[in-house]
Amino acid sequence: MRRISRNPHSEFTFRRKMGKKRPLGIPSLMDKLLQEVVRMILEAIYEGSFEYTSHGFRPQRSPQTALSSIQRSFNGTKWFIEGDIKGFFDHINHEILIAILSERISDERFLRLIRKFLNAGYMEDQVFHKSYSGTPQGGIISPILANIYLDKFDKYIKAYIKHFNKGKRRKENPIVKRLGQRKAKLVAELRNTVDKTTRQLLLAKIRGIVKERLNYPAADEMDDSIKRLKYIRYADDFLIGVIGSKQDCIQIKEDIKQFMADKLKLELSDEKTLITHARKHAKFLGYDVFVRKSNDARRDKNGHLTRSLDHKIVLYVTTETMRKKLLEYDAVKIVRQNGKEVWKPKGRSYMRCLDDLEIISQYNAEIMGFYNYYSIANNSPVIDSFYHIMEYSMYKTYAAKYTTSKKKIIAKYKKNGVFSIPYTNKKGYEVKREFYDKGFKRKELPNRYLNDKLPNTVAITGGRNGLIARLSARVCENCGATDHLEMHHVRKLKDLKGKSDWEIKMISRNRKTLAVCSACHHKIHSGRKSD
Repeated sequence: MRRISRNPHSEFTFRRKMGKKRPLGIPSLMDKLLQEVVRMILEAIYEGSFEYTSHGFRPQRSPQTALSSIQRSFNGTKWFIEGDIKGFFDHINHEILIAILSERISDERFLRLIRKFLNAGYMEDQVFHKSYSGTPQGGIISPILANIYLDKFDKYIKAYIKHFNKGKRRKENPIVKRLGQRKAKLVAELRNTVDKTTRQLLLAKIRGIVKERLNYPAADEMDDSIKRLKYIRYADDFLIGVIGSKQDCIQIKEDIKQFMADKLKLELSDEKTLITHARKHAKFLGYDVFVRKSNDARRDKNGHLTRSLDHKIVLYVTTETMRKKLLEYDAVKIVRQNGKEVWKPKGRSYMRCLDDLEIISQYNAEIMGFYNYYSIANNSPVIDSFYHIMEYSMYKTYAAKYTTSKKKIIAKYKKNGVFSIPYTNKKGYEVKREFYDKGFKRKELPNRYLNDKLPNTVAITGGRNGLIARLSARVCENCGATDHLEMHHVRKLKDLKGKSDWEIKMISRNRKTLAVCSACHHKIHSGRKSD
């Protein structure tokens, strides 16, 4: 271990919202292997002591488990604090992290190894940069090191909750109390009344009081003797639910800000750490979170009418979320008509070179992945709008590939209301891949079998028809040479004359692409025939 010298990471930078950039470190192969061993050791040491409120990068935990926990435990919340730590992964203090690790790990060689990972630096544009803080994003040990670092914050909040919470039960709403007293008098009078007409009048009054009572919460919402604080964290994002005043929230935010600055050398992001009233929509892990206000009454197990939906946490997938995802996929064109935004399905031209099976599999994976993530949303059926755009985007993509109309594509592949693509499986049987059409019913927890991984279409077909597989084969489809391949494209097959060997091959395969070696590619573009 002493002789190991960590290599600098290569650096990949991607642009985030608001024009900011975030670097992703790409460890070398040896570093990846060693980091995985270190990760396993750290997980064995720390996993059992992490707080139940931490859901990021942990076994059997996910964004959905965090959101489900919010839905179970945040009911009755009055205010949300939407927490975000400014540049967290880039600003983890190395000395504080090593000190935290030293509390439970006494092996100095192991600690020195982790420090070497942290100080490895990175190469960007052929220039070496030293690392003085943060963990390399993209590194295998970065997530667990981040959790170990923020576990101090989790435990601080746990202690804060014990100090903040007070009171056992809210006082009864005075209006509900008066209505209850009136009802009790009428019930007593009813028991002593024999006259049928009078009894009917009394029963009508009692029913009226029961109905009126449903317009008011049972507890006094202005009772400040009750305070509660709930907390959930996923990576560097956290959400706090407060039963208390806005002033309480301001103080909580200030206390958190002070703790992070003093103990962890971190900074809360002012632009993202918001105090939001629970009736409005807070943002967390891609969902809108709010508290429902509802006078709808349902009977409990004892047959009593209660406002069981009131003050309950609601998780929503928003139209804006679907809009952004469709734009990301380049599956929609947004236009304005009569002052309103109209979504129009759009064919994805960059997918025309894919096999038919790859296209439908890609669309299925994207739809199912979106649904799987948002399947616990209370309004999950609205995903049907997302699905409709994706469905017709797929039709247009096939139409563009075969230079035909959307109507003809539907007529060819959609039978009995089901769109499917035929293919031959490994056993030589003709089978079909159906386009997803199972609806978007809400789930309590996401179905682990409904995943967003792309199917291996090469393995399914048993042939080398896929674009990636054809390139990976390293065999020129024109001359048969084994070499690095390039992809030759044509816009329309009907423009080919069929005079050259490569043209004949493309026409016979009904393909607009041909995987060829560099020599053949040069000859094709220079207009010369293959040898």
